[in-house]
Amino acid sequence: MNSAPRLAHSDTRALARSTRPLLLAGAFAGPLFYASALVQMLTRPGFDLRIHPLSQLSTGDLGWIQVLTFVLVGLGVICLAIGHRRIVTDGLGRTAIPVLVAITGAGFIAAGVFPQDPANGFPLGTPDGPTAEPTWHALVHMGAAIVGFTALAVAAVIALIRAIRERRAAAAIGNGVVAIALLAPVVPDIASIQVAVTGLFAFGWCTATAIALLGSPRVSR
Repeated sequence: MNSAPRLAHSDTRALARSTRPLLLAGAFAGPLFYASALVQMLTRPGFDLRIHPLSQLSTGDLGWIQVLTFVLVGLGVICLAIGHRRIVTDGLGRTAIPVLVAITGAGFIAAGVFPQDPANGFPLGTPDGPTAEPTWHALVHMGAAIVGFTALAVAAVIALIRAIRERRAAAAIGNGVVAIALLAPVVPDIASIQVAVTGLFAFGWCTATAIALLGSPRVSR
């Protein structure tokens, strides 16, 4: 008579054990991205964030480091999506949010596989000024980034509505700020810095979401 409850409890603990690493991967995706970018910015001659987007670190002989960073971070975000789908099983966004987060992760992977073009003197030896005509892989890179950030912005909007319905003021404000930051138009004169800051909001949302899910009774038990 007691075998069914014991089985249910065992299944719950197994779910927690298998989900926790997924959420941890999602939590550390953002810090990994910016730790890698910071080290590269400080060690790769000629890089200037005022004129070079972080994506341009994927060019040159050492570009594989940034490519690998994009791919690993994208996989981490997809892990977050899987963890979210396992933990949030009811309410608004239970299906849409993890799908949108997974699209974001796939966008980062695509941005790594299809790198940006050398431009504006970076890597060293590249002529000054922008690329006369972007290559096809640079266009795919930009498209993947746009799709990824837009998908995450929509996820933040859905999370905002959910937080309002549940009367969680801090979560509502946080999701609203992230959505605005991700949907703000890019200003050409400060584009590289703006995109880097936008990434902070995007990854901050991922980390905060992962931490919140790690505190769920379904994971912490």
